[in-house]
Amino acid sequence: MAALRVLVGVKRVIDFAVKVRVAPGGGSVQTQGVKHSLNPFCEIALEEAVRLREAGTASEVIAASLGTKACQETLRTALAMGADRAVLAEVAEGAPAGPREVATALAGLVKKLQPQLVLLGKQAIDDDCNQTGQLLAAILDWPQGTFASRVQLESGAVLVEREVDGGLETLRLRLPAVLTADLRLNEPRYATLPNIMKAKKKPLEVLPAADLGVPAGPPRLKVLQVQEPPPRAGGEKVESVESLLGKLRHAGRI
Repeated sequence: MAALRVLVGVKRVIDFAVKVRVAPGGGSVQTQGVKHSLNPFCEIALEEAVRLREAGTASEVIAASLGTKACQETLRTALAMGADRAVLAEVAEGAPAGPREVATALAGLVKKLQPQLVLLGKQAIDDDCNQTGQLLAAILDWPQGTFASRVQLESGAVLVEREVDGGLETLRLRLPAVLTADLRLNEPRYATLPNIMKAKKKPLEVLPAADLGVPAGPPRLKVLQVQEPPPRAGGEKVESVESLLGKLRHAGRI
């Protein structure tokens, strides 16, 4: 089986350990002065691609992202984790960068780079859309395997084990294909200091997103308002089960 070129989509998101705050005006969340990092599900997708290369079934791992210049930092992290090179489809600050735009940019990169496999995280932790992989597969007219918990390459195909409500489902997809990574696919490695230093010398190409077919103009999806959840009320101890049931009935819960 010939080694494959793998394209991995990654996204810059607010770090999972940061407490997200609503920005003044309520139209978005605060991003200025907030720590950002590589989306955890994208880390899993990238780790799987690197493992395929280490096993000799992939020849090259390319990390790609759509976003502003700040996304170069995220791509450098991907390079430190094992990607061979990176590509940024750059957009201006405030330009639309939703699933439709990302899928369009990745489709443009697929035509340019000719990978045989595209790996993405199943969703991003900032918007939880879970749409980019499916949209990309539709644009390319490629088979897709979503929520992958195990990936095994065969000659001209890939076996994907995915979690569904009733248990596990195994698919055999002809290559080229699009896969999205679930939480249990693997445990990503940490970027070591030597690899972080090496990543600074790895190639990172910056392309205008418009050159990849990303449409300009206002976004199709607009966030009207963002609100913080209401504070939780304090708990109350009860003396017995009967007392608990009485309070639940009084509150209309049962």
